[in-house]
Amino acid sequence: MSASLMRATVRAVNKRKILPTRAALTLTPAAVSKIRLLLQDKPEYIGLKVGVRTRGCNGLTYTLEYTKEKEKSDEEVLQDGVTVFIEKKAQLTLLGTEMDFVESKLSSEFIFNNPNIKGMCGCGESFNI
Repeated sequence: MSASLMRATVRAVNKRKILPTRAALTLTPAAVSKIRLLLQDKPEYIGLKVGVRTRGCNGLTYTLEYTKEKEKSDEEVLQDGVTVFIEKKAQLTLLGTEMDFVESKLSSEFIFNNPNIKGMCGCGESFNI
């Protein structure tokens, strides 16, 4: 057996709750591919910006826009070579969310799989947290 070079000590900490770290937003491979395709012919834009606004029968809805610059309060998500910025107002509503892109014969859209949502309207367009 080899001799240990360092020691480690473990201490119990009272009244402190450790929370798991979660990414603000993760992108599926389909979402990464679609964002890359959307931005390839638009060199003036550096990524997409996700926001939230009041709309619909249940309160909030997500918005997606092209962006030319990062605002001071934006959270930056860089994954597989694409950049998504999250507006300050939307940051807490997106915590732990997966952004996907789904295409069918009738529609193509980004889907936000959000574990924080408490309720949605019937059409799935608006939500509340």
